[in-house]
Amino acid sequence: MFENMTKTEAEQEILKQVRAYCEKYHNIRKEFQPGDRISYASRVYDSEEMVNLVDSALEFWLTSGRYTQEFETSFAEYLGIRHAALVNSGSSANLTAFMSLTSDILKERKINRGDEVITVACGFPTTVTPMLIYGAVPVFIDVTIPQYNIDVSMLEAALSKKTKAVMAAHTLGNPFDLAAVKQFCDKYNLWLIEDNCDALGSTYEYKGEVKLTGTIGDIGTSSFYPPHHMTMGEGGAVYTSNPKLNKVIRSVRDWGRDCYCDSGKDNTCRHRFDAKYGDLPLGYDHKYVYSHFGYNLKVSDMQAAIGCAQLKKFPEFVKKRKYNHARLKAALKEVDDRIILPEPCKNSDPSWFGFLITCNEGIDRQVLVKGLEARGIQTRMLFAGNLIKHPCFNSMRASGEGYRVVGRLENTDRIMRDTFWVGVYPGMSEQMIDYMAQSIIKIVKSM
Repeated sequence: MFENMTKTEAEQEILKQVRAYCEKYHNIRKEFQPGDRISYASRVYDSEEMVNLVDSALEFWLTSGRYTQEFETSFAEYLGIRHAALVNSGSSANLTAFMSLTSDILKERKINRGDEVITVACGFPTTVTPMLIYGAVPVFIDVTIPQYNIDVSMLEAALSKKTKAVMAAHTLGNPFDLAAVKQFCDKYNLWLIEDNCDALGSTYEYKGEVKLTGTIGDIGTSSFYPPHHMTMGEGGAVYTSNPKLNKVIRSVRDWGRDCYCDSGKDNTCRHRFDAKYGDLPLGYDHKYVYSHFGYNLKVSDMQAAIGCAQLKKFPEFVKKRKYNHARLKAALKEVDDRIILPEPCKNSDPSWFGFLITCNEGIDRQVLVKGLEARGIQTRMLFAGNLIKHPCFNSMRASGEGYRVVGRLENTDRIMRDTFWVGVYPGMSEQMIDYMAQSIIKIVKSM
């Protein structure tokens, strides 16, 4: 097939065939029929992602490379910030973000073991896991309903002499009260990490300027797992406009090394063999000098290649999520006396990850959820519900050590008992949205 072709011509022929293959065998959409499976989330892609993926595979660089650099640059531009670092998952993004705040470079602002971080128990565990692994103490406060975000009225009560940071997620795309949280952090010189994994594309008006979530705090994180706002299969990102934090973030991501050379490059600093670091001998190879306890959390270039194609589509993804959420909410107004519908945070415009529903008295969540699943409608709990109640906290609950709770977490426990969500991802049709609404209304009215 390639006998009379140059390498470039052969590559172009392969990519041409890949495009044709994708258009023939992928994304074949059939008309929705009631009872067809409606996933809570799914990938939305076309031939551009597949062509980029194969193009990267043909290059066979495999680890972070040109597509990674392209994505990091384009993503930072989209966010309107200075720095973005790709990692291999949203969980790794949260780990990298938190661990960067334990660096000696930060001096008195460094998070030490035993220091406290204010957060919530109602959410995904990987927001909290890095604190516990390191030996910091999460301080749990309640959330509000129907915003499902951190209760800012409890921040002052949670504060102690050991508090160093606030780390919390924007729940299912709904921004938390960034103005109040940022004011609190600025008042007490605390770090703010925005777990933006479920809210990419959401905006918040801060000090008269509309900004994307993840860019108002010191560090933001994103996930590119398939159900999320955009996907690389696996993947995540850590971003900041602080050059010192960016340096630490990249070090933690890249084994903890002091060297900042890109993959496949050496001696960018031009002092690879003539500098003195720590107690190492003069001239020790800078490529193997470690300034932090880090990890290898880099993304593959094949993943980044998919991300580059996804990012070009992303504004349309956000529009469709907003449209689907609004359509479903309008339909469910019919039963808003029986179920609580979600409300956006003041001054925000959410890029909704899902549609949250809390059952009022007389509505059994289990009955409603099982009824929807029987109709082919996939449901999800609000992740951990109350993380403290899970088996991973058994030993800490028994000892009363390792974490602190402020207040009674009443809303958190109610969400654990009465709340679930359904999807609004861009691949959903109006027929799917309407069928979900009709099904919810029918089951609710039957109770």
